[in-house]
Amino acid sequence: MTQFMQVFTALVLAAFAAYAGAWYIGSIESNFALLLSLATAITGAFWLAEQCYFLPWRRRAAQALPDVTQALPGSTQALPGAQHGAGMAGEPGAAEAVRKARERLLMQPWWLDWTAGLFPVIAAVFFLRSFLVEPFKIPSGSMIPTLLVGDLILVNKFTYGIRLPVINTRITAGNPPARGDVMVFRYPPQPSQDYIKRVVGVPGDEVAYINKRLTINGQAIETKALPDFLEEDAMRYFPQWEERLGAESHRLLNNPDAPAFVQGASHFAYRENCRYSVEGVVCKVPQGHYFMMGDNRDNSLDSRYWGFVPEGNIVGKAFFVWMNFGNLGRIGPFH
Repeated sequence: MTQFMQVFTALVLAAFAAYAGAWYIGSIESNFALLLSLATAITGAFWLAEQCYFLPWRRRAAQALPDVTQALPGSTQALPGAQHGAGMAGEPGAAEAVRKARERLLMQPWWLDWTAGLFPVIAAVFFLRSFLVEPFKIPSGSMIPTLLVGDLILVNKFTYGIRLPVINTRITAGNPPARGDVMVFRYPPQPSQDYIKRVVGVPGDEVAYINKRLTINGQAIETKALPDFLEEDAMRYFPQWEERLGAESHRLLNNPDAPAFVQGASHFAYRENCRYSVEGVVCKVPQGHYFMMGDNRDNSLDSRYWGFVPEGNIVGKAFFVWMNFGNLGRIGPFH
């Protein structure tokens, strides 16, 4: 039984290592939620087997050894496995030998140490990441100036309702996404990827972005000019504006040299709800969907190009920068 478990555990660990290696070199697309769920289930099964079978078995084996009190001078009982002439209970050190033998029997073998021993940590990470907060790294500049490339952010996983990992099915109601929220979601054309944008339109809204001015349900969203923003990667200043979509205002960038029309929009679901022109786009947001835009308006691949985000693709609400190794001053909440 023990030999079988050693081989089985080695195969399981090798499979996880192979998956991680294939993801690292780009051979496969990683699904970390699935990997973490499997790791939790497998280590949990080992932990349960350890508590219900292997640990009691080791304890019984340890109790079967001679009592240390018998290993006193004058006793003639030999220790199991002792070499001839060394290890008789009456000899000095016999009690210590019994104690060490019991410790060896009670010690968790490597294949349980790497599975059942890791279960509490993996289970804690699984619970935190799946139901409370999840960390993300900002990979692109589509949310500049709100979020910069390299920002490490936290995403609230329960504000919009708790969802089951992997299948992403909502099990609690939560609050619906509101205009102005910064939301992480599964990219509709490729759900294995996570995107982050700002909620601009909620179900039933008519969103118009014409000549770089945002209008929602016929009402123009007021903006206020701010000092130009230095985009360090491009080493160029861009006009910066303050916009208020919901309860909090936020900043955005507009590139005056970029055209107003949307070039290269794909054939997405409910595309018939959108009207494209040389001046921009007007879209009616269908029920159960959201219209997303980046704060870097002229450098963002968003709903103008690939369509609406279904409610089932929602991951959570981004709310805090917990680290930026190039700029510690970035740490803190954002809107």
